[in-house]
Amino acid sequence: MEMEDFWTGALWALRIWLYLIISLIMIPAMFGFSLGISETYMTILVKTLEWATLKIQKANADERTLKASASNGLIQREDGSMEKELEELRRSRPKPPVGGDFTLSDCFYFTRKGIESIVEDEVTQRFTSEELFSWNLLTRTNNDFQYISLKLTLVYGLGIFVRYCILAPLRITLACIGLSWLVIGTSAVGLLPNSRIKSWLSEWVHVMCYRICARGLSATILYHNRENKPKKGGICVANHTTPIDIVILCNDGCYAMVGQVHGGLMGVVQRAMVRSCPHVWFERAEMKDRHLVTKRLRDHVNDKTKLPILIFPEGKCDHVVRQSYFIHYDPKFGDAFWNSSKYSMVSYLLRMMTSWALVCNVWYLPAMHQQEGEDAVQFANRVKSAIAHQGGLVDLQWDGGLKRAKVKETFKEQEQKKYSSMVVGDDSRESQQYTENTSAILNFMRY
Repeated sequence: MEMEDFWTGALWALRIWLYLIISLIMIPAMFGFSLGISETYMTILVKTLEWATLKIQKANADERTLKASASNGLIQREDGSMEKELEELRRSRPKPPVGGDFTLSDCFYFTRKGIESIVEDEVTQRFTSEELFSWNLLTRTNNDFQYISLKLTLVYGLGIFVRYCILAPLRITLACIGLSWLVIGTSAVGLLPNSRIKSWLSEWVHVMCYRICARGLSATILYHNRENKPKKGGICVANHTTPIDIVILCNDGCYAMVGQVHGGLMGVVQRAMVRSCPHVWFERAEMKDRHLVTKRLRDHVNDKTKLPILIFPEGKCDHVVRQSYFIHYDPKFGDAFWNSSKYSMVSYLLRMMTSWALVCNVWYLPAMHQQEGEDAVQFANRVKSAIAHQGGLVDLQWDGGLKRAKVKETFKEQEQKKYSSMVVGDDSRESQQYTENTSAILNFMRY
């Protein structure tokens, strides 16, 4: 009898829980409005974090020097190019009037660069979360966590309880509901004949489910320059920080996705989505065939009735309009960056669901067209530069795949050719010979 009463009480509590979620979160999310609960939560959260920061600053009034951040590493690198740095090493040796120049002291430059990469390489730093100047009550984003006061410790403990015992179950429930509705809704819409009603229902189902998932992350999103929001057709690109980028952008409109076919739960979602909307999924073998990929993307773009394609990062398609976005996440409320080489998808999502909130700004950039005489690579680099400029980021010319793979031969060859031209001057035949002879020295940088 007591066991029956327990289960009855548990079912009653579960029903109340679901009723509250549906009435206070899901229904407002479905129709794109808010009851003010998120705004109230963010106001309380901001005031709490400001109070905690002031407590720490007061306790550390005698220590104004902050410890290492991502910008202050072990190695203090110079900003000069190879030519400038080698000129400094050769300043005591006059350059010959004819031909190139070589001196044994050049080896010190390459040796120093190799040691710098061993101690602290610049690539790894690009994929490391920046430490905050103020504490946000999340120990994973603070290097100086220590006992300050009893009040601050109690607030920190209360924060753990709220994040893990209240927010995490709520967010997991909403994520499960959002994904389930996405599969069921897109599968049901896929049974309808092709028509405007089917397209409208497909977009509504996609946006509705993404909004539910965004509410599950306590997402606060501010969109800028909405007059640049894309229409039908074209390709849209954005800086890629996390898989949640899709949820953020699709809260304000529907897009056709491009990606590799997966198995498991992700495969179920992909197959359901493509029934109602012309997403572009590729098999692993097809992804290696660039001509096939380009053809499928071009066919999709040329059909002005289809949704714009969203690509992370920018692709390599010729003669198409590209709409660019910049997404910036506020690290004060949680670290949205996903280091896929360190955390699995499940562990990353759990970290996000136990953070305070997901606060971000999205900027819609004007549409860009490929210019006459501009190839696909140049066009893609120009789009990337526009995104970096909007976000105040450094436009680096290197491959993000370096975080997992070794340096590509093309990158090493560029440095070899640059140094070879300095040594032998403008003689291309001798330059090729010196390129081969100096490869061993330059390859030291890889180790």
